[in-house]
Amino acid sequence: MPTSSTADMDGSFVIVDDESRPSRSKTIELPYAHNWAPHHKLSLHGRHFVDKQGRVCLLRGVNLSGNCKSPVNGNHDTFPANAQSVTFVGRPFSLEDAPVHFARLRRWGFSFIRFLVTWEAMEHEGPGIYDQEYLDYIRALLAMLPSYGLSAFVALHQDVWSRYSGGSGAPAWTMEAVGFKIDAAVIEETQAAWLTGVRGGGHKPEERGLWPCGYQKLAAATMATCFWAGDTFAPKLKVKNQHGEEVSIQTFLQGTFLDMWATLAKNVGDLPGVLGFEIMNEPHRGYIELQSMHRFDYNTDLHLGYIPTALESFTLGSGHPTEVGYWTRSFPFPTRLTSRTLLNTSKQKVWRDDGPTEGKCLWEMHGVWGWDLRKEEGVVLRESYFKKHPMTGKKVDWYTDFYYPFLNQWADRVRKVSNPEKIVFVEPIPNEFCPESWTAEHQVSNMVYAPHWYDLKSLFEKSFGDFTVNVQELSRGAFLPKTFYWGQKGARNNFFRQIRNIIEAGYRSLGEKPVIIGETGVPMDMNNGYAFETDRWTFQSRMMDAILTGLERSLVGFTLWNYNPDNDDQKGDDWNGENFSWFSNRRALPASLLDLRQTAPGLDSGSRILRSVVRPYPAKTAGIPLKFSYEPNTGEFTYAWVVPHSGGVQGGQIDASISSPPEYGHPTLKSATTEIYIPSFLATGSKVVVHGLAPTDKHHYEESLQTLFIVSGDQTPGRKVEIRVTLAPALKAVFEVNDVWSDWGGQIITVAMALVAVFVYVLMRIIF
Repeated sequence: MPTSSTADMDGSFVIVDDESRPSRSKTIELPYAHNWAPHHKLSLHGRHFVDKQGRVCLLRGVNLSGNCKSPVNGNHDTFPANAQSVTFVGRPFSLEDAPVHFARLRRWGFSFIRFLVTWEAMEHEGPGIYDQEYLDYIRALLAMLPSYGLSAFVALHQDVWSRYSGGSGAPAWTMEAVGFKIDAAVIEETQAAWLTGVRGGGHKPEERGLWPCGYQKLAAATMATCFWAGDTFAPKLKVKNQHGEEVSIQTFLQGTFLDMWATLAKNVGDLPGVLGFEIMNEPHRGYIELQSMHRFDYNTDLHLGYIPTALESFTLGSGHPTEVGYWTRSFPFPTRLTSRTLLNTSKQKVWRDDGPTEGKCLWEMHGVWGWDLRKEEGVVLRESYFKKHPMTGKKVDWYTDFYYPFLNQWADRVRKVSNPEKIVFVEPIPNEFCPESWTAEHQVSNMVYAPHWYDLKSLFEKSFGDFTVNVQELSRGAFLPKTFYWGQKGARNNFFRQIRNIIEAGYRSLGEKPVIIGETGVPMDMNNGYAFETDRWTFQSRMMDAILTGLERSLVGFTLWNYNPDNDDQKGDDWNGENFSWFSNRRALPASLLDLRQTAPGLDSGSRILRSVVRPYPAKTAGIPLKFSYEPNTGEFTYAWVVPHSGGVQGGQIDASISSPPEYGHPTLKSATTEIYIPSFLATGSKVVVHGLAPTDKHHYEESLQTLFIVSGDQTPGRKVEIRVTLAPALKAVFEVNDVWSDWGGQIITVAMALVAVFVYVLMRIIF
């Protein structure tokens, strides 16, 4: 068992503080840093989560799980047949297997779960017909969380609207209600969606990155537009709801969505381990605010493969052969237009003749475009149709006109059937900063801002090396060379800058609201699957380290994408070619051989890049976090915090930066104990040494709880504490932390000296 010491202090002292180290004779639950069980009573204050002791709690968790996007009985060969009879019972894992997975997450220090469900999982059979077996299953699963110190928020997942439009989320009947045929051959022939990825494809180099382009395609864009703003842009589309009443398409879609959510919240909202809900993963505006019928915005909409414009999508869907541009990968900009091809030569039509549009394109029905019989081509009739309200001519804004009002309606609905104090997690459109319009009047109470961040270059190329690019700033007009970074140090700085930009944009718009990064992660199959062939995961380890370093420097919580027990090397996460799970059950020991205690190393089996994923972090702080940095190559970390003022008002204007959190008006601290998670697999056989504590401060590291307890002897408001924690002996390095100077310093100096010599020589010739 490791020992702990304080520099210049006797390491053998024993803490007697009841909170920090209870008697082993007691039968009560032992406290540990990464325990977010309900009795801690987490709540929100300013930009922080706080427990009942007033301590700041840092959320560190996982998305559970990527396999929840697809049904247990799904069949790639017959998809999309049997849409009504699918089942998601057993996603993410069986009730029998749950203890092993939850114990593993606890050992790895993950205290929080973004628990994924889909609309399809709950209501696949038809409007108002709920899968009670599935609801009972997830209730039983979520009820287990407190036993492992875990809490969760339930997130409704969607990508590109639905599996039936190339993503995940909504049931097939939502698309049928708008008038689409649920026929894979027709949908793909008309370019209404790309379905190869949800049918087991997406792994080939030419298929990678195609699925996000589906947001611009006819099916997903139409569905999103009808859902958010059908009354505005599709008022002629009337359908019958489950009660036989004729209603607008927006009323139908939003009404069934809210009813489904109420059913979900009623079934799991009373569970102590469920802290809150997230309305929808990565919402999208569809055609709303579309600036041109003839092109999409290259800076915001990915162009890869065949990308029909809005007008081209309309004509293709209506059965007209149409020439479409094809985009291929390039540099420095990600893609370029390389060819044009005539598509849908078989004249397939994606609109149902027996549907509500009677076989006609919904947007042709509304006079947005028409077919010129003489020229045999589509013609735009209302170019600004989706930019302005068709009746009033007033410019529309997706956030203020549609998203915020519905968000408030949804929050009221779920809280009425669960608990008015439930936390609401919200996010903007992917890759967009928090909108400036998200001011107090548009916010819901008890709200957490939960945007997503991925390194778009690595994601798009499925590669990582010494050269990284800040695509976030490049797409916003930054000077190209300023967006280039080199080496591991460069990647860390690059990712930190991007993550900081997202967080601080949230603080500027929302004020002092908690921010977590709801998704971020690393493709395990990067660099052409090199790691699968060699079992060397250096690139994945480096990229994950760069991401987590950026998050740690930003002092922000997160839920990593993703922990997937079904992941394997060949099929990955088995959805659109994705392969993000750093855990693979194929590599794990059988459950019958596993010990579920936190110190059981057998739980680590199945992990891939553990040294980068599982890291020390301050879980509960008796103060306000100011700075944290960790080096996985040595196991050393530095942490600084300040004792806050429970009263008073912060002087001057509140700073939206991550480095200047408010120190006044914090809830009264009822504990002087800071709890820091230190993984036992790092500390075993080493001495945990704490530098920087005052003589009146005490500490103890308890390996069985994976927790470093620090009890402050001086809790005077305004006191700043900074500690450095090391392991003796230090860990062995897992990768090199290089930069421009370490790799190229010699060459740079040589070239510089040569240039100076040439300059001096020329100058001497001129003078003499």
